[in-house]
Amino acid sequence: MENRKPRVAIQGIRASFHEEAAFKFFGDDIEPVECSSFKQTFEKLQAKEADYVIMAIENSIAGSILPNYTLLMNYNFPVVGEVYLPIQLHLLAYPGVKFEDVKVVTSHPMALRQCLDFFEAYPHIQLVEGTDTAACAKRVRDEKLTDTVAIANTLAAKLYGLDVLERRIESNRTNYTRFLILTDHNDAEKIQANKASLCFQVGNHVGALAKVLNIFAGQELNMSKIQSMPVLGKRNEYNFYVDVEWEKQEQYDTAIRQILKYTQNFNILGEYLKNDGPPTP
Repeated sequence: MENRKPRVAIQGIRASFHEEAAFKFFGDDIEPVECSSFKQTFEKLQAKEADYVIMAIENSIAGSILPNYTLLMNYNFPVVGEVYLPIQLHLLAYPGVKFEDVKVVTSHPMALRQCLDFFEAYPHIQLVEGTDTAACAKRVRDEKLTDTVAIANTLAAKLYGLDVLERRIESNRTNYTRFLILTDHNDAEKIQANKASLCFQVGNHVGALAKVLNIFAGQELNMSKIQSMPVLGKRNEYNFYVDVEWEKQEQYDTAIRQILKYTQNFNILGEYLKNDGPPTP
């Protein structure tokens, strides 16, 4: 791998937000591996057809992407990094098309929902859902559509040669998505980790989860996220996904040793360097 670009599996096609996030984390010198689903990104990594997976895990408006937590557990690849990407949405048109020509706008359902305020002033424009922001932009280019525009990022405008009719049409200017980076080998020994993603279960009795959370507090670990999901087929049993951050490694090590006494099916999904946090618009 030293002599070639890292192959990064992305959900979607070139110029998707996943590719943009991959560029932000790895730099431009990568080989994106296009995948039609999140599951396929993991399959590419498992088959050695990719070196890394980059996967959205939460959005500041839509919340956690719950099926992706299941993929984390099912495939058990270590998380080795994270990146936050501001989601900036633009109206892209085939060259020469004017705004007054537009009858249809197409994009991923999430992108359409994030731009509804803009289109309230244009009730004659039909909103049509597509599979992917970049794929919708590519379709406008490939089919030379003159009455249809796409909502996508500037990466898509550049790659597919489209004009930007309107910039930043998203309703919430502080919208961002957090992505996780996974691989089939553990890079933890190469870095001084200060953040971890954990998964565990606790007993179904009073104070069971509180004991674990108090251990984090006692060791001065910052719990930056907690997400619960039902254990498939088991009533009143939940997996808890927790992200913790620390300043002193010994505090984290002590907390993990103590937590093992109060949890079942404890998993460290990954230890990595924390990102600076959500970006400012």
